[in-house]
Amino acid sequence: MLQTRRLALRRLSGADAAFILELLNEPAFVRYIGDKGVRTTADAQHYIADGPVRSYEQFGFGLYCVELKESGTPIGICGLLKREYLDHADLGFAFLSRYHSKGYAFESASAVLDYGRTVCGLDRIVAITSPDNAESIALLTRLGFSFDRTVRVVDNEPAVRLFVSDIPVPHFSGATT
Repeated sequence: MLQTRRLALRRLSGADAAFILELLNEPAFVRYIGDKGVRTTADAQHYIADGPVRSYEQFGFGLYCVELKESGTPIGICGLLKREYLDHADLGFAFLSRYHSKGYAFESASAVLDYGRTVCGLDRIVAITSPDNAESIALLTRLGFSFDRTVRVVDNEPAVRLFVSDIPVPHFSGATT
């Protein structure tokens, strides 16, 4: 669906269940995004069908599998989500810890933001993150997002930081659809 110099982004499918099971149970995912209760490949298949696949059908976008172009190895997810509690689509991303700090999140998120603006026609994209997730905050800042406010998404849960991006995404050469 999208390609960058090093990465290919494609829609998730049930065939990605083992990868999603691993990703959603990484300590950083559970800490910063939350425990999705995905414990088996069957759970992962339901997560994919009820989340990303449903989003593709309903909104025309969703979370995409990020793969290394050279090997086809899945390394993370990145895409746009439309959450009930946010007025605008938001950028979401998560990568297996062994692929952190290699520029893959910036590369894939830049392509997704460009896609959201040019293909989906989105003029504002937001992002939410835990207040203590320094890596995500740094990435969002690098992508041109700015802190807007703290919001409470769920009662009795910690507040999250809301970032907004109204400006064109930083130009990233090599992203193609």
